[in-house]
Amino acid sequence: MKALLLQGLTGDQLAYQDFLGTLALHVRAFLRSRLSRRPAEIEDMVQDVLLAVHNARHTYQPQQPLTAWVQAIARYKLADHLRSVSRRDARHDVLDDDAQLFAVSEVESAEASRDLTKLLKQLPERQRLPIVHVKLEGLSVEETAQLTGLSSSAVKVGIHRGLKALSRLIGGANNHED
Repeated sequence: MKALLLQGLTGDQLAYQDFLGTLALHVRAFLRSRLSRRPAEIEDMVQDVLLAVHNARHTYQPQQPLTAWVQAIARYKLADHLRSVSRRDARHDVLDDDAQLFAVSEVESAEASRDLTKLLKQLPERQRLPIVHVKLEGLSVEETAQLTGLSSSAVKVGIHRGLKALSRLIGGANNHED
């Protein structure tokens, strides 16, 4: 989908239409699980999200993960919709499982994984390795310390600093203006 969006941003109307059509499928699945008590509102919300993506397309940065960018827009539109419908009826748990937005497609999962890999490559080894081994591979701090030659303390510090750096990288990509 990212390739289609990027082609669309350069003027390829067919690629952009394909992007919006594919995105609509993901957004519809995301909203269907969250608006199960309000099925009549799903299609209107799909259109609202697609329109918001279209209106914000100039803010998308190619180095930014597409999934995170779209997810932020979709969650904002859903929260806004639920607030406007009724605070009393809005279920707060509909916003909790945001990972399901792109769970429909393994291709999107692969894109998200690739995006994470790109972000991790920007970190120094003392931050990247502890995150990969502990957070992604599930090794203990002690196992990671033995594997990397760092102290357990350095592994913990590396994870903490690395996650903060990743947050800044993602936040910085979301805050750039063209």
